Amino acid sequence: MQLDLDIEGWPRGGWEALAEGAVRACAVVEPALVNPRLSASLLFTTDAEVHALNREWRERNKPTNVLSFPMLERGELLDLDPEGPPVMLGDIALAHETCAREAEEKGVNLDTHAAHLIVHGLLHLAGHDHVHSDTQAEAMEALETAALAKMGISDPYGDRN
Repeated sequence: MQLDLDIEGWPRGGWEALAEGAVRACAVVEPALVNPRLSASLLFTTDAEVHALNREWRERNKPTNVLSFPMLERGELLDLDPEGPPVMLGDIALAHETCAREAEEKGVNLDTHAAHLIVHGLLHLAGHDHVHSDTQAEAMEALETAALAKMGISDPYGDRN
């Protein structure tokens, strides 16, 4: 998958390498993301920008940690032939202030939390969800945990009972 990054409002860091690592890890646990035709955009931005996107596209008047905007249905992704022109999988946006606050609350560094949110966003782009049922949520969390383990990051849900 080709990943187009835009970084604005985040501190200097290895965000591109982190994002590429998340893409590789997700491809291991979600084979549909291996298709060479796929591309996605990832915006590292501010709470204000994510707030505006959330208000415009989700009708929620608040910032959030990550937004995902899939451009393919799951069936379309699974049926996508590996030969042909590039196809846009979707867009992801991460809000710096919310991510930093959550990382501090969880006692993890910002890189670790950002990696988790990138993985989470990529899985949403691949058609996974956690909103409609506990079964879906558990399956998505298992994929996230497996992808993060490939990156050397411990289970972010490990403290749940």
